[in-house]
Amino acid sequence: MKVIVFGGTGMVGQGVLRECLRDARVTEVLAIGRGSTGLTDPKLREVVQPDPADLSALSDELPGIDACFFCLGVSSVGMKEDEYRRITYDLTMQVARTLAAANPKMTFVYVSGQGTDSTEQGRTMWARVKGKTENDLLALPFRAYMFRPGFIQPKDGVISKTPLYRAAYAVTGPLIPVLKRLAPNIVNDNREIGRAMISVAESGSDIRVLTPRDITARA
Repeated sequence: MKVIVFGGTGMVGQGVLRECLRDARVTEVLAIGRGSTGLTDPKLREVVQPDPADLSALSDELPGIDACFFCLGVSSVGMKEDEYRRITYDLTMQVARTLAAANPKMTFVYVSGQGTDSTEQGRTMWARVKGKTENDLLALPFRAYMFRPGFIQPKDGVISKTPLYRAAYAVTGPLIPVLKRLAPNIVNDNREIGRAMISVAESGSDIRVLTPRDITARA
Protein backbone atom coordinates (compact mmCIF):
# COMPACT_ATOMS: atom_id res chain seq x y z
CA MET A 1 0.00 0.00 0.00
CA LYS A 2 0.96 3.62 -0.59
CA VAL A 3 -0.07 5.80 2.34
CA ILE A 4 -0.11 9.45 3.38
CA VAL A 5 0.46 10.32 7.03
CA PHE A 6 -0.57 13.72 8.38
CA GLY A 7 0.74 14.75 11.77
CA GLY A 8 3.79 12.49 11.78
CA THR A 9 5.57 14.63 14.37
CA GLY A 10 2.87 14.24 17.05
CA MET A 11 2.69 11.53 19.69
CA VAL A 12 0.15 9.42 17.80
CA GLY A 13 1.50 10.26 14.37
CA GLN A 14 5.04 9.26 15.26
CA GLY A 15 3.83 5.83 16.33
CA VAL A 16 1.73 5.43 13.19
CA LEU A 17 4.59 6.52 10.95
CA ARG A 18 7.06 4.12 12.56
CA GLU A 19 4.65 1.20 12.17
CA CYS A 20 4.18 2.06 8.49
CA LEU A 21 7.95 2.00 7.98
CA ARG A 22 8.21 -1.36 9.78
CA ASP A 23 5.33 -3.06 7.97
CA ALA A 24 6.05 -4.83 4.67
CA ARG A 25 2.46 -4.23 3.52
CA VAL A 26 3.28 -0.52 3.25
CA THR A 27 5.60 0.13 0.32
CA GLU A 28 5.61 3.95 0.24
CA VAL A 29 4.93 6.58 2.89
CA LEU A 30 4.35 10.25 2.18
CA ALA A 31 4.51 12.33 5.39
CA ILE A 32 2.99 15.80 5.18
CA GLY A 33 3.32 18.42 7.91
CA ARG A 34 4.69 21.74 9.04
CA GLY A 35 7.90 20.21 10.36
CA SER A 36 10.22 17.31 9.60
CA THR A 37 9.73 14.00 11.37
CA GLY A 38 13.48 13.56 11.70
CA LEU A 39 13.23 10.01 10.33
CA THR A 40 14.99 8.59 7.30
CA ASP A 41 13.90 5.44 5.48
CA PRO A 42 13.90 4.26 1.85
CA LYS A 43 10.08 4.11 1.97
CA LEU A 44 9.65 7.61 3.39
CA ARG A 45 9.26 10.92 1.57
CA GLU A 46 8.46 14.11 3.44
CA VAL A 47 6.66 17.24 2.33
CA VAL A 48 7.23 20.08 4.78
CA GLN A 49 5.10 23.16 4.14
CA PRO A 50 3.31 25.91 6.11
CA ASP A 51 -0.14 24.70 5.01
CA PRO A 52 -0.46 20.89 5.26
CA ALA A 53 -3.84 21.04 3.55
CA ASP A 54 -2.41 22.44 0.31
CA LEU A 55 -2.07 19.32 -1.84
CA SER A 56 -1.95 21.07 -5.20
CA ALA A 57 1.66 20.08 -5.87
CA LEU A 58 0.73 16.42 -5.32
CA SER A 59 -2.38 16.30 -7.51
CA ASP A 60 -0.87 13.81 -9.96
CA GLU A 61 0.06 11.40 -7.15
CA LEU A 62 -3.16 11.41 -5.14
CA PRO A 63 -5.13 8.94 -7.32
CA GLY A 64 -2.48 6.30 -6.57
CA ILE A 65 -2.67 6.65 -2.78
CA ASP A 66 -4.34 3.72 -1.03
CA ALA A 67 -4.80 5.18 2.44
CA CYS A 68 -4.54 8.37 4.46
CA PHE A 69 -3.78 8.19 8.18
CA PHE A 70 -4.83 11.55 9.58
CA CYS A 71 -3.16 12.07 12.97
CA LEU A 72 -2.92 15.84 12.86
CA GLY A 73 -4.56 17.64 15.75
CA VAL A 74 -4.19 19.94 18.73
CA SER A 75 -5.25 19.99 22.35
CA SER A 76 -8.33 22.13 23.00
CA VAL A 77 -6.91 23.37 26.31
CA GLY A 78 -7.04 27.17 26.37
CA MET A 79 -8.51 27.45 22.86
CA LYS A 80 -11.70 29.19 21.78
CA GLU A 81 -14.15 27.16 19.73
CA ASP A 82 -13.65 29.02 16.45
CA GLU A 83 -9.88 28.58 16.66
CA TYR A 84 -10.15 24.91 17.60
CA ARG A 85 -12.69 24.33 14.83
CA ARG A 86 -10.43 25.94 12.24
CA ILE A 87 -7.63 23.47 12.99
CA THR A 88 -9.69 20.41 13.87
CA TYR A 89 -12.55 20.63 11.41
CA ASP A 90 -11.69 23.02 8.58
CA LEU A 91 -8.18 21.74 7.88
CA THR A 92 -9.23 18.09 8.16
CA MET A 93 -12.16 18.49 5.81
CA GLN A 94 -10.11 20.41 3.25
CA VAL A 95 -7.66 17.50 3.07
CA ALA A 96 -10.40 14.87 3.10
CA ARG A 97 -12.46 16.45 0.31
CA THR A 98 -9.37 16.76 -1.88
CA LEU A 99 -8.45 13.10 -1.32
CA ALA A 100 -12.00 11.83 -1.80
CA ALA A 101 -12.25 13.66 -5.12
CA ALA A 102 -8.90 12.28 -6.27
CA ASN A 103 -9.58 8.68 -5.27
CA PRO A 104 -12.99 7.68 -3.84
CA LYS A 105 -11.66 4.14 -3.25
CA MET A 106 -9.10 5.43 -0.77
CA THR A 107 -9.24 4.54 2.93
CA PHE A 108 -9.22 7.51 5.29
CA VAL A 109 -8.52 6.89 8.98
CA TYR A 110 -9.10 9.80 11.34
CA VAL A 111 -7.79 9.97 14.91
CA SER A 112 -10.61 11.33 17.00
CA GLY A 113 -10.99 10.62 20.71
CA GLN A 114 -13.02 8.73 23.26
CA GLY A 115 -15.90 10.92 24.37
CA THR A 116 -16.50 12.46 20.94
CA ASP A 117 -20.06 13.75 20.64
CA SER A 118 -21.71 12.34 17.51
CA THR A 119 -24.86 14.37 18.19
CA GLU A 120 -22.85 17.62 17.87
CA GLN A 121 -25.14 19.07 20.57
CA GLY A 122 -23.29 18.41 23.82
CA ARG A 123 -21.81 20.96 26.22
CA THR A 124 -18.17 19.93 25.69
CA MET A 125 -16.65 22.06 22.93
CA TRP A 126 -13.95 19.69 21.67
CA ALA A 127 -16.37 16.75 21.62
CA ARG A 128 -18.88 18.68 19.49
CA VAL A 129 -16.24 19.75 17.00
CA LYS A 130 -14.80 16.23 16.78
CA GLY A 131 -18.32 14.86 16.34
CA LYS A 132 -19.02 17.22 13.45
CA THR A 133 -15.69 16.25 11.88
CA GLU A 134 -16.42 12.53 12.20
CA ASN A 135 -19.94 12.83 10.80
CA ASP A 136 -18.85 14.82 7.76
CA LEU A 137 -15.92 12.49 7.06
CA LEU A 138 -18.22 9.47 7.16
CA ALA A 139 -20.45 11.16 4.57
CA LEU A 140 -17.66 11.53 2.00
CA PRO A 141 -17.33 9.02 -0.87
CA PHE A 142 -14.37 7.04 0.43
CA ARG A 143 -13.88 4.37 3.09
CA ALA A 144 -13.68 6.43 6.26
CA TYR A 145 -12.96 5.07 9.74
CA MET A 146 -12.90 6.96 13.00
CA PHE A 147 -10.39 5.88 15.66
CA ARG A 148 -11.38 6.89 19.19
CA PRO A 149 -8.46 5.99 21.43
CA GLY A 150 -8.71 6.76 25.12
CA PHE A 151 -5.56 7.10 27.21
CA ILE A 152 -2.60 6.71 24.82
CA GLN A 153 0.64 5.13 26.01
CA PRO A 154 3.64 6.51 24.07
CA LYS A 155 6.29 3.97 23.07
CA ASP A 156 9.59 4.05 21.15
CA GLY A 157 10.72 7.09 23.12
CA VAL A 158 7.93 9.27 21.73
CA ILE A 159 7.08 12.30 23.88
CA SER A 160 3.93 14.41 23.72
CA LYS A 161 4.32 18.03 22.62
CA THR A 162 1.66 19.14 25.12
CA PRO A 163 3.18 20.10 28.51
CA LEU A 164 0.06 19.03 30.41
CA TYR A 165 0.16 15.59 28.81
CA ARG A 166 3.90 15.23 29.47
CA ALA A 167 3.31 15.96 33.15
CA ALA A 168 0.47 13.44 33.28
CA TYR A 169 2.58 10.72 31.64
CA ALA A 170 5.44 11.39 34.05
CA VAL A 171 3.13 10.67 36.97
CA THR A 172 1.04 7.84 35.52
CA GLY A 173 3.65 6.12 33.33
CA PRO A 174 4.45 3.24 35.71
CA LEU A 175 0.74 2.53 36.17
CA ILE A 176 -0.16 2.30 32.48
CA PRO A 177 0.63 -1.45 32.01
CA VAL A 178 -1.56 -2.26 35.04
CA LEU A 179 -4.32 0.05 33.78
CA LYS A 180 -4.22 -1.60 30.36
CA ARG A 181 -4.73 -5.06 31.90
CA LEU A 182 -7.51 -3.91 34.22
CA ALA A 183 -9.29 -1.56 31.82
CA PRO A 184 -8.49 -2.56 28.21
CA ASN A 185 -11.28 -0.37 26.87
CA ILE A 186 -9.59 2.90 27.84
CA VAL A 187 -5.90 2.39 26.95
CA ASN A 188 -4.00 2.05 23.65
CA ASP A 189 -0.36 2.58 22.82
CA ASN A 190 0.79 4.43 19.73
CA ARG A 191 2.16 1.23 18.16
CA GLU A 192 -1.26 -0.43 18.39
CA ILE A 193 -2.92 2.54 16.72
CA GLY A 194 -0.50 2.34 13.80
CA ARG A 195 -0.89 -1.43 13.36
CA ALA A 196 -4.67 -1.15 13.56
CA MET A 197 -4.71 1.57 10.90
CA ILE A 198 -2.69 -0.57 8.53
CA SER A 199 -5.00 -3.53 9.15
CA VAL A 200 -8.13 -1.49 8.45
CA ALA A 201 -6.58 0.01 5.32
CA GLU A 202 -5.69 -3.45 4.05
CA SER A 203 -8.93 -5.32 4.72
CA GLY A 204 -11.56 -2.82 5.86
CA SER A 205 -13.78 -3.08 8.91
CA ASP A 206 -17.47 -3.61 9.60
CA ILE A 207 -17.06 -1.07 12.40
CA ARG A 208 -16.72 2.51 11.20
CA VAL A 209 -16.09 4.05 14.63
CA LEU A 210 -13.47 2.08 16.58
CA THR A 211 -13.16 2.16 20.36
CA PRO A 212 -9.90 1.42 22.24
CA ARG A 213 -10.94 -2.25 22.49
CA ASP A 214 -11.61 -2.38 18.73
CA ILE A 215 -8.25 -0.76 18.02
CA THR A 216 -6.45 -3.30 20.20
CA ALA A 217 -8.26 -6.16 18.45
CA ARG A 218 -7.28 -4.91 15.00
CA ALA A 219 -3.68 -4.37 16.10
